Amino acid sequence: MNVSLQTQAVMLLTVPFGKTGAKPLSIREWARFALWLKDHELEPSQFLKGDPKSLLSNWMDKTVTLERVEGLLDRGGALGLALEKWQRTGLWIITRSEVDYPERLKRKLRLDSPPVLFGCGSRTLLNKGGIAVVGSRDADEDDLGFSSSLARTAANQGLSVVSGAARGVDESAMLGALEHEGTAVGVVADSLLRAVTSAKYRKHLLAGDLVLISPFNPEAGFNVGNAMARNKYIYCLSDAAVVVNSTPNKGGTWNGAIEDLKNGWVPLWVKPK
Repeated sequence: MNVSLQTQAVMLLTVPFGKTGAKPLSIREWARFALWLKDHELEPSQFLKGDPKSLLSNWMDKTVTLERVEGLLDRGGALGLALEKWQRTGLWIITRSEVDYPERLKRKLRLDSPPVLFGCGSRTLLNKGGIAVVGSRDADEDDLGFSSSLARTAANQGLSVVSGAARGVDESAMLGALEHEGTAVGVVADSLLRAVTSAKYRKHLLAGDLVLISPFNPEAGFNVGNAMARNKYIYCLSDAAVVVNSTPNKGGTWNGAIEDLKNGWVPLWVKPK
């Protein structure tokens, strides 16, 4: 994995590595910081070659302090170990400033698009669009069958399936497309490293029919906040969405659908009970 100094700097500033040290910058904090750097003709990579204190002599912010930035940049050892481990599983990393970064995310989310994406598989699928199919982890056989059938129809029409790669509706839809010579995009909320080595996905990743991505550390465990946050990326990478199963007024699927409707990212349909 050939990771540029620019990418390393962005990762050090925005990605958690364990629970120690300074808190990584949030998406909004990074957006604010990145805009300032651009206005002052600076690049993140310069922090790894020069003195952050002198480079940020005119920077003032209530939450993104110089001490916090220096603490985050001082995690090179942890980053090096992580990169070495991820390289062995074929993971790649793209930042928001790179040409491979999904244009759909930048266009629809603007400053709320994640600064770093980890992934495995064909990056070209990220700009292909498709049908988002989302739903409960605990869906019944009827909903799972519907998800698989819908994905099969999409595959037959040359449409990609975009989902969350979670147990239940998401996984049923993705495998339904892949098993019928279709393509799929999975936005993973946790344990990307485990997902890309799973037998059910590995052959499709190697064949170029599937891409799995995550804006979170590839080794991060399940976190409700992350699961909720990734919903917007599923919608924004698609052209339209179908909610197969959701509990009204609660849960990630419901909240994701409401978020899409409020923002008008893509048209949304709901499977009747």
